[in-house]
Amino acid sequence: MERELEIRRRLREAGQEQLLRFWDELGSGERDSLLGELELLDARELREHCGRAQEAYERESGAPQRLDHRMRPVPPEFLGSVRRSRPEELRAWEEEGYRQISQNKVAVLLLAGGQGTRLGVTYPKGMYSVGLPSGKTLYQIQAERILRLQQLAGEKYSTRCTVPWYIMTSEFTLSPTLKFFEDHNFFGIDRPDVVLFEQRMLPAVGFDGLAILERKDKVAMAPDGNGGLYRALADNHILEDMEARGISYIHVYCVDNILVKMADPVFVGFCVTKGADCGAKVVEKSYPLEPVGVVCQVDGIYQVVEYSEISQDTAEKRDADGSLTYNAGNICNHFFTLDFLKNVAGTSEQQLGYHVAIKKVPYVDEEGNLAKPVRANGIKMEKFVFDVFQFAKNFVAFEVVREEEFSPLKNADTADKDTPTTARRALLWQHYRWALKAGAKFTNASGRAIAEKSGVPEAEDPSAVCEISPLISYFGEGLDLHLNNKVLSSPFILDAQRV
Repeated sequence: MERELEIRRRLREAGQEQLLRFWDELGSGERDSLLGELELLDARELREHCGRAQEAYERESGAPQRLDHRMRPVPPEFLGSVRRSRPEELRAWEEEGYRQISQNKVAVLLLAGGQGTRLGVTYPKGMYSVGLPSGKTLYQIQAERILRLQQLAGEKYSTRCTVPWYIMTSEFTLSPTLKFFEDHNFFGIDRPDVVLFEQRMLPAVGFDGLAILERKDKVAMAPDGNGGLYRALADNHILEDMEARGISYIHVYCVDNILVKMADPVFVGFCVTKGADCGAKVVEKSYPLEPVGVVCQVDGIYQVVEYSEISQDTAEKRDADGSLTYNAGNICNHFFTLDFLKNVAGTSEQQLGYHVAIKKVPYVDEEGNLAKPVRANGIKMEKFVFDVFQFAKNFVAFEVVREEEFSPLKNADTADKDTPTTARRALLWQHYRWALKAGAKFTNASGRAIAEKSGVPEAEDPSAVCEISPLISYFGEGLDLHLNNKVLSSPFILDAQRV
């Protein structure tokens, strides 16, 4: 009884007493579950969160703030590029990256707290298979890239090295992710080198400023965005774990990019060589009005400017060489030093603002019936991982080739982009290019030669299907040995069993 009275007192203080409006209809187990959830919500924080959500929604409903006249592109001296940097520079950065990896100073950190709602599945997105010939999931592909990278760095420097894999999950994804890894023996990675931790959850808020009930005995909760990383690092003592392992540099990325280069030695080496404490990989925008955020300076401070915050004229502005002035498309792929993350998690994180996401949130109506809204009815408050660029003392950006390093999986195949089909095609086109470069020739099931072709990876499949295991090649290296002058029947899978 005292527990219930304390919770009621807190909710009155927060102005959220409606969360107990079905109390009399709940069984004892349901009551315990709801009280346990509400106990985690501080009254002051809940009141401020709901008020902040309502105010932010009202602001978002107005015209977006334009940043055109306050923006500047990333200066050339702080921008590296796979296309434009000299080959000797790229080799030197790669060598430096491998050196740091060989000394066990590099970790990867995966942002995997989302539910994959747009993809149309009820399990974590990393468990998804896009339909590759091998049937591999995103998690397996990424795990195998880590294993291959460790092997390459170890061979270069005659040592055994480890790239720890930190995975930030949420209330929705922690248990199924852990079970998936256990069922697959962590894909060959040593168990202590896979560290799962959970980000915080925040109540979803209605347009009236009241927290939403998802069920009579459950508050509608949502992860606090990928920018919740910094609180989660502190909450779960992850930075202490990194420090104990001797980690100095962390590569942070999102789970849904099927082409991601785990702890990319070129990117890591570039950032280390430049003395950066914070860095971002970017891709050239496909067209001026592509709806992606742009990495740039605003009033001299680095941030990601959303496409809605600039005019069409600014989006289409070009330099003397004809390239877009604001061309550095953000792909949520970042480099941080451990010291930078310690500073952010310790003090700077509190200065980060929230972003508004207007969503369709299932709820319980006044009669107690479960309802699935047909239009947006709730506010979810998020922080973004890139909001910390402003705290960097030395920020750099590194431009990579989209078709080699960025193909996100966000939507079901009913959408026109970022689908399982486009992700599968992106990977198979990449492997097809690698095989041709290594000297392979392809035949069809009838033994007839398949003509080489180039095409638009998102629009069509390559002329021959070739999948190369990350355990064989991290990024196209070493394939001459296996494929040069070989005639391969499509579809072809190059894996450990064929070597």
